[in-house]
Amino acid sequence: MLLTHAHIDHSGVLPYLYKNGFNGNIFATGATHQLCNIMLLDSAHIQETEAEWKNRKAQRAGSYQVEPLYTTKDALGALSLFKSVSYGEKVQVAEGITAVYIDAGHILGSSSILVEVSEEGVSRKILFSGDIGSLDQPLINDPVCPGGADYVLIEGTYGDRLHNKRADYAKLLAEIFERTFDQGGNVVMPAFAVGRTQEILYFIRQIKERNLVKGHGDFPVYVDSPLAIEATQVFSKHTYGYYDEEAMALIKAGVNPLSFSGLKVSLTSDESKLINFDKTPKVILSASGMCEAGRIRHHLKHNLWRPECAVVFSGYQAYGTLGRALLEGAEKVKLFGDEIEVKSSIINMEGISAHADKNELLKWLSCLSYEPVSVFVVHAEDSVADSFAAAIREEKGFSASAPFLKEEFDLAANLVVKPGELPEKKAAAPKRVSPAFEALLRSGERLLSLIRKNQGLANKSAARFADEVNALIKKWDD
Repeated sequence: MLLTHAHIDHSGVLPYLYKNGFNGNIFATGATHQLCNIMLLDSAHIQETEAEWKNRKAQRAGSYQVEPLYTTKDALGALSLFKSVSYGEKVQVAEGITAVYIDAGHILGSSSILVEVSEEGVSRKILFSGDIGSLDQPLINDPVCPGGADYVLIEGTYGDRLHNKRADYAKLLAEIFERTFDQGGNVVMPAFAVGRTQEILYFIRQIKERNLVKGHGDFPVYVDSPLAIEATQVFSKHTYGYYDEEAMALIKAGVNPLSFSGLKVSLTSDESKLINFDKTPKVILSASGMCEAGRIRHHLKHNLWRPECAVVFSGYQAYGTLGRALLEGAEKVKLFGDEIEVKSSIINMEGISAHADKNELLKWLSCLSYEPVSVFVVHAEDSVADSFAAAIREEKGFSASAPFLKEEFDLAANLVVKPGELPEKKAAAPKRVSPAFEALLRSGERLLSLIRKNQGLANKSAARFADEVNALIKKWDD
């Protein structure tokens, strides 16, 4: 198995596959391997904890027991199959199949993979882009030109848009910090444990170095996420071959790009709780990035109701998440059973993105040493994939398409063997809906999510919940 990058959005598939009999090699860069060491165990612990919680509720209700999707034992088993590889190293995956990892510049250890397959005297080079990074990110290298390939599978996440010009994020953050500290408040920053937390630490080091926050001395910065703390240690160990010139210059000068005076970490839950008892204005970095789980929810509970505080988002917030609700102006939110009034400033730091935009994706394709037979656009919403495939055809002159689900393609013969299934939503363009109706749809999604979270609810409570939902349906269905 070839693991393309360290973002590992769906890393749980690895222990799940191990649990179900997979025992082959898992190839990954050294940094990805080390990040998986902490992320897979963390993910397995969450699976076990949630199953234990559901089973306690189910036992009280006389309901059925559930099993975790995978366990710590499964995660350790999957990790035992990992084989670390370096960028540029040719790996023999199986008979007739080799692979070379190429720095994709997305996050630490991220890779594009050039696979060469030989079968019955026919050889083809297939390039899997993985997630391609945006240019000029702090810390890590820009994407490396991938060479040549017969076929390219390229991600199209932002294939229909352009990023704004990169701002001076250190200066923007400093302005937010100083304004909030002047009011006596805290700055709470939900951040993904891998990638975004380290990027923000890099900016805060610049803020302190440039003395951009006036009147608050060596203000404290807390990283309150065990996973983020461990991930930051991995970032600090994997520098050579991964960091860009600016970051490497700091290291050669004896400066840790991710450390500074006033930086504090909290590993235990007791340490986490003490953060909000300290009245000193501070920055609190905590996970999860979309506020759906983790310690960030405790910090929001303590700070959202305070008008002197600020909550700063620096990453995408999906529909149906607490983070998205806050960005869209929610006046009240529920946290740990309590209704919290939102009085703090809610700030969105737009423009920080680890994904390449349309022009950067096209630039990456321009690095190919010869024209591919065909380019397939993947990892994008349907309309975006179609739009980007059209842009590749028009601007690069390459044959390009966005395959549908279950489409089969013979790479040796260069033809479609089986057409894909056209999604229903693509059969006809959807009617434009009002923002109010979009908000209603999101509310429905949150209600369905809440219902699913309450699996194992006591029969009496579940029946009452169902009656309330049915009453609401009846009111609007008449």
